Amino acid sequence: MFDLSLVDLVLISSILALAGFIHGVFGLGFPMIATPLLSLFMDVQSAVLITLFPTIAVNLLSIYQGGDWRSSIGRFWPLALFAAVGGLLGANLLVVSDPAPFRLVLAAIILLYLGLPWMGRINMGWIERHRFLSMLLFGLIAGVFGGSVNVMVPVLMIFTLELGLARTVMIQTFNLCFLSGKATQVGVFYGAGLIDVGLVTVVIPGMVLAVVALLLGRAVCDRINSDQYQGILRKLLLLMASLLVAQFVMG
Repeated sequence: MFDLSLVDLVLISSILALAGFIHGVFGLGFPMIATPLLSLFMDVQSAVLITLFPTIAVNLLSIYQGGDWRSSIGRFWPLALFAAVGGLLGANLLVVSDPAPFRLVLAAIILLYLGLPWMGRINMGWIERHRFLSMLLFGLIAGVFGGSVNVMVPVLMIFTLELGLARTVMIQTFNLCFLSGKATQVGVFYGAGLIDVGLVTVVIPGMVLAVVALLLGRAVCDRINSDQYQGILRKLLLLMASLLVAQFVMG
């Protein structure tokens, strides 16, 4: 699966570096950017595997960089736990089934959320009133999509935007959930015999570049205020929905 040419390795490392920079700017997006780009010249399963360990490295650094990370973990660890359970379900679905329909379902969820203001704004106050229940629901759904199509962030963005969390807390919460989901994927893929020395050899150069690019992107992130950040997140949601639909249509 990973008998790649030098050109392929350079391309993979470049894509991981680009994804790392974007993740540094917004605090999210590494697998969302890297997976579809890698899928242009390899199958989806291989793309997900290649992003696995670089994503874990990027997530750990993103949680630590924000400061006061223990407080964020203390508040939102149930969300990450449920995301891990959902990730287990999603990863098993990826092993045995075609992930394409899940992309379309996720796009529909995003568009429904973005369309709420034009539909009289359905009351989402229950997310704050029933915090544990909402973490259970959003965590499981995010995990299933993360494990199956490698994109859990839209569901988490909806959750954090409705709670009105500060940008730093948002980023730490995102990455905490990403980390739990990836840890689950590692277990499932290792059990299925999909992780070997060849995979690690392929990803190490790209992982190093991704971490360096993340630090550069973080410097850009510090120049964006909170209102601008939330506005960017909503635009990213629309972009992600469009990309998911395009991927489904193109097969």
